[in-house]
Amino acid sequence: MTAPYLERHIPLPDGLTIYARDYGSDNPGIGARLPLVCLAGLTRNSRDFHPLAVALSRDEERPRRVIAIDTRGRGGSDRDPDPSHYTVLQEAGDVLAVCAALGIGRAAFIGTSRGGLILHVLVAVQPSLLGAVILNDVGPAIGIEGLKHIQSYLGLRPSFSSLAEAAAALKRVHGPAFQRLEDADWLEFAEATLRETDGGFEPDHDPAIAQGMAAVDLSQPLPELWEQFDLFRPIPLMTIRGANSVLLTPEILARMEARNPEMQTLIVQDQGHAPLLHIGGTPAAIRSFLERSA
Repeated sequence: MTAPYLERHIPLPDGLTIYARDYGSDNPGIGARLPLVCLAGLTRNSRDFHPLAVALSRDEERPRRVIAIDTRGRGGSDRDPDPSHYTVLQEAGDVLAVCAALGIGRAAFIGTSRGGLILHVLVAVQPSLLGAVILNDVGPAIGIEGLKHIQSYLGLRPSFSSLAEAAAALKRVHGPAFQRLEDADWLEFAEATLRETDGGFEPDHDPAIAQGMAAVDLSQPLPELWEQFDLFRPIPLMTIRGANSVLLTPEILARMEARNPEMQTLIVQDQGHAPLLHIGGTPAAIRSFLERSA
């Protein structure tokens, strides 16, 4: 079966190659609608967005081109021999390089977690690129308890003999925040997160990324990006929060709403960090926001 996307391999100035999935670029029905660029979380990749990308790019009435990027060190993109390059600033530069290579001068963006932090950089350095923005369970400040939870499992480098074993392990870690996910959802979660090796399955990212996060000293104040967040005011903005999330807390979300009253907010019940974008009413809400904004 032919994949519903084209594979793109974009060379960067430093010699690394970025992998991206390009959905719907060959569909004449996409018209003048802005493409949607999807940026995944810290250790995640373009596969997180696959069901949503297929749905949007194959919409019978208003299809839209969707590009899902593996940032450096994740998924199909090259691992960086220098782990100090795994920074939000560097990854924002990589996104700019991908957009330039694909001829994208303006787009809508979805940023999940780390991807949303990248958007806080892009709005400061190239705001004209951002036609609309969706922040998925992330804001200009981050809940410490959420980071502690991430550190608790990123410090490990598990391997699994099967996807079923991996799905069960993911359910043990994340199940309390995602209580309504079915077994098929956890298996899909594992497929999006892991890659197959000779010995089984392992996380599909450079171990140095997780090691860097695990080494962050959470006893020290973390930088906040409120000045950058304020730059989203002229841009259509939607923030999605998992009702069980401890990374984007209700207090942080309330501050975001106060600073940007035009921001649209979607609370996804029975999910934590970060909400799955293809489940329940979330795809329809995203489609509606994009149709009004981009």
